[in-house]
Parts: sequence; C-alpha cells; structure tokens
Amino acid sequence: MKSYLAMIRMTLRLTLRDRTVLFFNYIFPLIFFFIFGQMMHADQGGMIVLVVTMVLSLGILASGLFGAGMRIVSDREQNILRRFKVAPISPATMLVGSLVTALVHYIPVTFMILTLAHYIYGLPPIEHPISLYLFVLIGVLAFRAIGGIVGSVANSMQESQIMVQLLYFPMLFLGGATFPIGIMPKWLQQVAQFIPTTYLSTGLNSILTAHETLADNWSSAAALLVTALVGTFLAVKLFRWEKEEKMRSSAKLWLIAVLAPILAMGAYQSYAKDNVLKQRLLTRQVERDQTTLIRDARLFLGDGTVIDQGSVLIKHGKIAQIFTGPAPDAKALKAESIDAAGKTLLPGLIDVHAHLGSTGGFYQDAKDYESDPIDRELAAYLYSGVTAVKSLGDATDIILKHRASIQSGEKLGAELYVVGPMFTAPGGHGTEYAKYVPKSMQAQFEAQTVRLPKTAEEARGMVDDLKKLGVDGIKAILEPGAPGHPIPRLDATLLDAISAEAHQDSLPIVVHVGDLRDVEDALDARVDGIEHSPRAPLTPALVARMKAQGVAFDPTLTVAESIVDTALGKTDPLDRSLVQQVAPPKLLESTRKLIPSPQFTDFRALYGSFGFNLKVAEENLAAASHAGVMLVMGTDSGNPQLIHGPAIHRELQLWVEAGLTPEAALEAATYNNARLLRIDSHQGLIKKGYDADLVLVDGNPLKDISATEHIAAVIFKGERLNRAELFDQP
Repeated sequence: MKSYLAMIRMTLRLTLRDRTVLFFNYIFPLIFFFIFGQMMHADQGGMIVLVVTMVLSLGILASGLFGAGMRIVSDREQNILRRFKVAPISPATMLVGSLVTALVHYIPVTFMILTLAHYIYGLPPIEHPISLYLFVLIGVLAFRAIGGIVGSVANSMQESQIMVQLLYFPMLFLGGATFPIGIMPKWLQQVAQFIPTTYLSTGLNSILTAHETLADNWSSAAALLVTALVGTFLAVKLFRWEKEEKMRSSAKLWLIAVLAPILAMGAYQSYAKDNVLKQRLLTRQVERDQTTLIRDARLFLGDGTVIDQGSVLIKHGKIAQIFTGPAPDAKALKAESIDAAGKTLLPGLIDVHAHLGSTGGFYQDAKDYESDPIDRELAAYLYSGVTAVKSLGDATDIILKHRASIQSGEKLGAELYVVGPMFTAPGGHGTEYAKYVPKSMQAQFEAQTVRLPKTAEEARGMVDDLKKLGVDGIKAILEPGAPGHPIPRLDATLLDAISAEAHQDSLPIVVHVGDLRDVEDALDARVDGIEHSPRAPLTPALVARMKAQGVAFDPTLTVAESIVDTALGKTDPLDRSLVQQVAPPKLLESTRKLIPSPQFTDFRALYGSFGFNLKVAEENLAAASHAGVMLVMGTDSGNPQLIHGPAIHRELQLWVEAGLTPEAALEAATYNNARLLRIDSHQGLIKKGYDADLVLVDGNPLKDISATEHIAAVIFKGERLNRAELFDQP
C-alpha cells in the first residue's frame, strides 16, 4: 500500500508542475465550454445541459485516450518507464497511480464546469450531485482503462496515434459527445449503441436533464465499470517497461476484449432499444426546456380576453411571463425570438369528442388499413394546432398505451384523454361496430369498447373498475335510434347509478343523446356534459335546466354536416386544405371514389335515415349560447369524412355561421374544453404558470374565424414543433 500511496503522491506532484497537463485538464475544457455555450445559445435554456454533457464527455475521453494511452507510449519511448523498473513498484502501482491522479484532477474540473454553467448560463441546481460525481468517476476509470490498453499494445508513438484516432473520432462524433444521439438518423442511433461514449453521455444527460440517480442509470454505469475493470486488469498484464519489448500485431485484438462489455450492451440495446428511446426523450426534454419569446402577437387568452399587442415568454415548457405593449428585448431575457407581428396567439385547441379507432375514411382494399393508426392521428391533431384530444369509446388497452407514450414524450402527438368504454344497452348504439370485426374477435372487441350493465350495482362496479384502470371520464349512451330504425336504449335508472358512481369517483360523465327525452333523462341523472345536438329543437325548459345545473353542451355540428354530405354522396369535407395536408393521399382518393359509388348505395341510405338536420343543430347551439349554457367543442372525428385533426377548424366556422362570436367559439375550443376535462388548472389559457401549449396563426380569427386554419407555428410543452416531421416519427 505504501508504494501505491507514494506513486500517487509523486504522479500528482509531477502533473501539477506540468503546464501541458494543467492546460489540457483545466484551460482546454473551459475553451470548449465557452465556444459550445455561445454557438448553442446555452443561455436560452435546455441547451446548457447538452453543453455540460459535451464538455465533460470530451474531457473524459481525452483524459483516457490521450492522457493515458499516448502518455504511456511516450514515457516508454523516452525510457522514463525503464527508470521505474528497478524501483520496488509493479505495473499495477503505475496504472493505479495514473488512475487516481486522473480522478483527483477531474473532480475539480467537473465542479468548475457545473459552477460556471449555473452562474453564467442558468443551469438548474443538480438534484443528485453525488450520483453525477460518481458517474463521472466511473467514466474516467473506463476511458483511462481503454487508454491503458492502447498504451500497452502500441509499439510506437505512431502506432498509438493511429489507434487513438481510430477510437477517438467515432467516440467523439457518434457517441453523443458532440451531437445529441436523439437527432441522428434511426440507423445511426443503432450504431451509436456500440460506442462507449454513448453510455457516458446518456448517463450524464439523464442525471442532469431527467434528474435521475446513478441507480436509474445502472446499465450504463455497469457497462463502463466492467470496461474499467477488464481494461485495468489487461493493462496490468500487458504492461511493458522498455521500448525494446515489442508486441505482436495480434495483440491489438486485446482492444476488442476491453470493449466487450460495451459491444455486449450494444447488441442488447439493438434488440431492446431502451437506450434509443431514452436518448430520444432526453433530446425532446432539452428542446422543451428552451426559453422562447413570442413577440408582438395578438393574444387571445382563452377566457375571452384579448390583448391587441402582447408577448409571451416560455421557460421549461411553461408560460413564464405575459407582456403587454411592445415586446421586450429577447436577448435581455436570454430567449429565442419568434416574430409574431400580424399574427394571433391562441391556447392550443382541444377536441373533446373523437373516435381514434376509425380513420374517417375508407380504403377500397382492406389490406390498406393500418392495424393501429392512432400515432398518425394524434400527430395530425398536433399538426392542426390541437394540443389535446378526448378519445371516446376506443379500445381501452390500446388507447391507454398510446396515452402513456404521449405522456412520456416517446411519441409526439396531441395529449390524450381517455373516456370509455361506453355504457350502453345490449344491441344499443355502440355495439353495432363489433360486426365489422371477425366473429372470433367480437367478444374481445366488445369488452374493450362497451359496458352493458344489467343492474345498478353492476353498473357502479363497472365505473369503479374503470377508475382503477385510469380512465379520465365516463361516457354513457342514450339513443333510441332514427325514425324507422329503433334500437335498444340504456335504462334511465342505470344511467342514474352510473352518473352517481362517476361523481363518487371524481370522474366527469358525458352522455350521447339523440332526442329530447334523452336530454331530459341525462339532466335528471346530473351528468356533466351532453354530447351532440338532439335532432329536435331544444325546449326553453331544457336549456334553462342545462344552465342551472352547469351542464356542458357539445353540439358537434361537423358530424351533422358530414353525415348529410355523405348521405348525398358529396365529398366536399375532404377538399379542405388541412385535410389534404394530414390525411394519407390513398385514403382520400379511395374515400372520394367510394362514397358516391353504387357500392355505397345502402350506406348512403342508412346515413340519410338518421334524420340529422344541421339547421336544427345550429338553432340549438344558438339557444344554449343565448341562455349562458357552458359550451364545449368536439367534432366526432372518425366518422365518415371527418379526418382526425382538422375538423375542429370547420366546427369553429360552423359555430360562427350559427351566430356565435369568434371569441365564444374559441373560448369553447380552449378554456371551456379544459374545464370539462378538469385540466383547467394548467391548460386551456395563456396564463403564467400554465403549460406552453400554443398555436400561432396568421391573421385575425376574431374577425375571420377561418384564420385558425392558417397555422404559423405550434408550440407543445414549450417545444416549437417541426410540423413537417410529425408524420415521420420512429
């Protein structure tokens, strides 16, 4: 032990006297820190994490390959090692002294970089500093061990330089040390899993960005630690004191042995893809942490308030400040600037009625249907400025899985709220869709989409089970069918039990209605929302009850319009610009051909028998609005010719055509929808502290509501989206 301590003391003294060592250990990282910081605008938020990760990774990489690998060869060629050979020390003593010296030097470097990042660029305090320092130490050990093998097997400085460069550049450019792995092409992300620096940069980024611990990054830490142990052991065994002792060329293969833990981890990750997903999430979080100033826009705050000229500051995915009048200086706020003069900034739109299991169109060949189109549909909502959507009655397991992937950031799509399965009567509305799946799957399909209670007790138990499953609300169906096409209807006493239990479980409940009796029974059950306009004019008494009970009314005018158009064989809804931007071209082409075709004669007749009347629906909306009923906005997208995403813009236009003001329509599509979903504490408004879910549109929708379709930018959780890439996600 004395020899080890003596060697460590001597090595430390030598390095502290060596100006070259001091320059590369302390000054060199600072140069890169400030260069990267300025180039990447680290003062604007999340990028500072990438800068710190890059600088620390570069320093550790250089310390290992250059500080250990080339230094050993240099000392051997200059006969420095020969002088130690006669001393009572072993190769292990030499290598351990070098490792400890590297650790002692790199701790203050890490502290220095973190301190500067905090005070100059606003890096938040490290939540788990001990985990960070331990991970840095493991990284230093691993890369010094790799460098030690290079120094042990290289016969000359020329050989060591070649070997170091062959290792250094892939590790530098492909392992996250200079470019985030999450922005690389998919195939290159897979290649990166075989690069040692990938596990170093991912671990550092996870601790800094996601506030994880060393335990959360055990796989990366384990791969690096095993590399350190294997590399150190081999370096000791292969160590040479004199330059005359030559290694055979085959000795270079020992590098593969020391990299074996990383290669094994890469092979596993190529299969599991856990690391690829993690790197994608970290990159997304960095983008969401950026600071952005949207300047000089017209602001519609969501509750009807309008600011003619204002600016919104976004930090860490939240609205940090709202300014009125001329915009402040973006540089003074350390923010990226978005010039929004002549544009209108709105809260992200919310659609509270969608059926994601249906595409809204038809393919001529059944093989063209995607087995799971929901990722694309949620991306289409975001593309269209809809940042949240409520799914009603979709297959529960599938829709919950998609909700989780959106919440985690794995997928970019509108935030998903799940309501369902739907409570209905046996043979009632909602059960007919089972006939479109194979007989062997019908029971499973029904279990995923509907609930058919026979008693009040059974109904209450079903609601409780859905609460445990994690749904965001309950939907029941009161629908007697169309004239000449009666269908079984849910018993009102069962609805009473369902509604009471939903309220007991703090779940909002909405009810699909068809006629005035349905509205009356829904009000008797004290539900939270009524879906669809009844096919007959609402009576003043029913409207007054809706107002008095605080029941939300969602008229879904677009579905009435699309059903009438479909019955007539018209495909006008598919000609809208946003529809053509988000829908698969083949789906549009097939739907245009099929709807007016003889093949769809019976289908058109069925839709014509539903008795939908857009004029009546508009009058009911106007009556509810005049009485002060809380209005919310859904589209029933997924029905024929209602392609997911753009339909809410048509719904806004139909509301204005029905006589409502643009302000009232937009308030329904933002703040009121958030209230119905019970998310109005953080969504639905442009307000300090709220989620930065925003849509910027060209023009003034308060004068011309169609301006909402002219989308200039969508900001989701603080991230300014590249809308063109939403449909090309891994």
